[in-house]
Amino acid sequence: MTDRQAPWTEEQVRALAPDASSLAAARKLAGRWRETGADGNAVWGLCQGSGAKPYQTVVDLAGPAYKCSCPSRKFPCKHALSLLLAWSGGTVPDRDAPADFAAEWLAGRAAKAAAPAKAKASTTPSPATVEQRRARVSAGLTELEVWLTDQIRTGLAQTDRSFAAYEAIAARMVDAQAPGVAATLRRLPAAMMSTEHWPELLLREYARLHLLVLAHRGIDALPEPLRAGVRTHVGYPTNAETVLAEPAVRDRWQVLGMRVSEEERLHTRRTWLRGRESGRWAVLVEHSFGSPNFTGEVPAPGHEMDADVHFYPGAAPLRVQWGTRHGVPEPFTTVPALGGHTIADALDAYAAALGADPWLRAWPAVLAEVVPALDEHGWQLVDAEGTALPLPAGVRPWRLIAVSGGHPVTVAGEWRADGFDPISVLSAGEVSDLETEFPSGSAPSPELAELVSVALLGTARRGVDGLEVAAAVTDAVPRHAGEPAVRLLDTAALQDLYLRGGRLPGTAPKPEAAADDPRPLLPRKAAERLRRMLADKSAFLPEWFAAAAPSDFRLPDVLCVQALTAASDVQLRGPLLRLAGRRGRWLAARNPAWSALLDAFPADPADAVIDGETSVVTQDVWLFGAPGERKDWLAQLRRSDPAAAREALSAAWAKESGPIKAELLALLEHGLNSADEPLLERALDDRRGDVRRTAANLLARLPGSAYGQRMAALVAAWVRVDADGGVEVSVPTEVDAQARRDGITDGTDQARLRWDTPDSTVTTLHQAVSAAPLTAWAPLVGATGSATAEAAMALTLPPRYAKAIVDGWVDAAIAQRETTWARALFANATPTEQAVLRRRELFGLLAAADRIEHVLDLDAHQLTELHAVLPGLDHPWPAPVADHVLRLLSERARTTGRQPHASAGVYTDRALLTAAGVHLPVDLAARVTALADTTDDPAWQQAFYRLAHDLTDRATMLEELR
Repeated sequence: MTDRQAPWTEEQVRALAPDASSLAAARKLAGRWRETGADGNAVWGLCQGSGAKPYQTVVDLAGPAYKCSCPSRKFPCKHALSLLLAWSGGTVPDRDAPADFAAEWLAGRAAKAAAPAKAKASTTPSPATVEQRRARVSAGLTELEVWLTDQIRTGLAQTDRSFAAYEAIAARMVDAQAPGVAATLRRLPAAMMSTEHWPELLLREYARLHLLVLAHRGIDALPEPLRAGVRTHVGYPTNAETVLAEPAVRDRWQVLGMRVSEEERLHTRRTWLRGRESGRWAVLVEHSFGSPNFTGEVPAPGHEMDADVHFYPGAAPLRVQWGTRHGVPEPFTTVPALGGHTIADALDAYAAALGADPWLRAWPAVLAEVVPALDEHGWQLVDAEGTALPLPAGVRPWRLIAVSGGHPVTVAGEWRADGFDPISVLSAGEVSDLETEFPSGSAPSPELAELVSVALLGTARRGVDGLEVAAAVTDAVPRHAGEPAVRLLDTAALQDLYLRGGRLPGTAPKPEAAADDPRPLLPRKAAERLRRMLADKSAFLPEWFAAAAPSDFRLPDVLCVQALTAASDVQLRGPLLRLAGRRGRWLAARNPAWSALLDAFPADPADAVIDGETSVVTQDVWLFGAPGERKDWLAQLRRSDPAAAREALSAAWAKESGPIKAELLALLEHGLNSADEPLLERALDDRRGDVRRTAANLLARLPGSAYGQRMAALVAAWVRVDADGGVEVSVPTEVDAQARRDGITDGTDQARLRWDTPDSTVTTLHQAVSAAPLTAWAPLVGATGSATAEAAMALTLPPRYAKAIVDGWVDAAIAQRETTWARALFANATPTEQAVLRRRELFGLLAAADRIEHVLDLDAHQLTELHAVLPGLDHPWPAPVADHVLRLLSERARTTGRQPHASAGVYTDRALLTAAGVHLPVDLAARVTALADTTDDPAWQQAFYRLAHDLTDRATMLEELR
């Protein structure tokens, strides 16, 4: 047995994932592993998939290398990642020897490694092939030069700029074996459509291509590094053998950023590396056709690895291939300041690289201690001295702004012609990818305006002599010699290089920084889970928010953007904004898309003062705060001192306006008592309908209120019960002023929408019944106490008003929290279809024992009723209910196993399975797994495995918050 290797950290495993979807899928397999083991440098296990035979998965940790019997083309696949996550979490036991399937594969790898290396056939082309290709390229570039000069001579405004025109010249370049040039030409039509400054864009690109044609024409006279660069830009192939033959550069390569792009189904992943010891930059480029299935060999951002890389030949070498790896990825927290981290250093490095390779479009840089700031010119990165570097015009780097919060951070990115493109940010020892939103246009360069004007009109109409360009450019271009179109392209190429290489930094003021949030930071694993759940709109979010609330965590800054975006859902808004806290409020104030959320932020806990054991937010928030802060202030005060909250609202009532008036009044629901009645009666006279309705609803809940007595009087006047239980109803079409003040017939179209009748008296009766105290029915039905509800259920209601009366009773029972009526209505009444959800609320008013008893009485043939009432139970479900649901599901699975074509398939019960995954106690995971192991039907077996995984996932979720 070899020495056992310590389990990798979860961060190391995550770094191996080819993409985020693979990692997410791997986490869902946590409960499906069997016969796992670890021995020396290997980990193995069996993972139950959708078929009867489990997948055999092995990981050779020395590579790492992966073997799985699944059909996935990703490496590592989700099963290998899940196995490594299980090993990292300590759930894979050590074994004395690998399983047979693992031992066979490991032995084959060992034998292959011990075998002598076979000589590879040379792929170096013959000199004749090289010369033939060069002749084709030269001929094609000569045609391109003619095409370019024709474009400039005719004028950009007059030439054909259609997709077909560019496709035609691009196809000719493909025929000439110059794919790099063809790719540039094919990108131009779409680029022109994205900016109003398309003439400048075309002139820049035409001048760049013109310079490339000239360089290729004299390629033999160029030094070898520049010669290699010209070949690369033209599109000559560089085979892997040539690159790997270059000297290996060993370093601890830090991954500072990663991006995936897609063009015509070709996915490209670019990874920016920087040597910890050398400070040298490298870019790893990988391609995958059809889907973004990349290898897991590249560490994730924020990790470094001791490895060799081989640079592609070039004048300013940047692209690399991986060579020998000397270790596994490890996280890093600092980036050494080798080569300089200032704005001036970045510009100098770019100028040097551009001098070596004039076709270079961008060069990476690290900027330390910079702050994103917005001024009249757009977003800038500003250092401590006020020196600024612009971001591309119109860019919206909200993740960067969220992480910074107005404080200095370290940013990695690329400097290019239109500004600094931020790729990642390093703050508090963590690297965060920046999902920057890029603009659809770009800013023009005034220094190129005159050249663009000539190109737009054409050199056939306007001369090129005497153009205002930099003196160095004027000296380099011969005057009054040669074709004017060629001279204009020469001048534009040199002027563009001069402007890009000689760019000077600007200045900008630093913004006001966000205040620090003293609350504890959400644990890293919990934050990562919240990110995934928000992206997936997980059904577990309510449970997560409830579990996190007592700890009053704050979000990691990088998650604030996702939280503010998700806060557009009103059900998630409250807990998300509380988690976002000060940083979220600061960020929302700077983005017009989130400015509406400012009114919804709760009061800042930092404004609280401690009074005994109660934290009360200072009154300044009530007087001067935003609507959300004021609501939170009043809610806190109402919980701690109901009388003081009522007095504060009464004092401010005359000055309140807008929707917040009703929202503040609704807060009196907590601790509602008779002392609130004067203010509520006052609110009945308000001009706003929502305020009047809120006041009426609260008054209806007050026993013995004058409002309730008025409603009871209306019911008594309109409803008469005969001795035999018959009911006669007489509702006037017009009610008096007092009834209108109380909200009766308050401008609703409820009768038509709820009961499908134009009869307005139906609505009038329903409003009175729903607002009247239920005790008002005692004299009408001739019963008292608990017998009142039962007697009311036995009444013979007139068909015209029956639904309105029953719905009124339901609404009244829920509003008044009357359990006796709720029990009678739940057992006997049938609300309208529009009120059926209120029946679930009636169920919630029943005693816990009664609710459990009702659920236990339901069998597998009453699933509709079961689905209707389960949401009315406590979370998680009580043990008897959980046992009953699992029994029902087990019976359904056995029925399907005995009768495969019966209507008891798993898809029929997916709603119940989903609810079970959300509400079953998490400690039942092992029981559900055992149920899956004994289930014969494959579909039901998978459903039970998924249910067990959901329970395990929820248990882990709750554990992460402790």
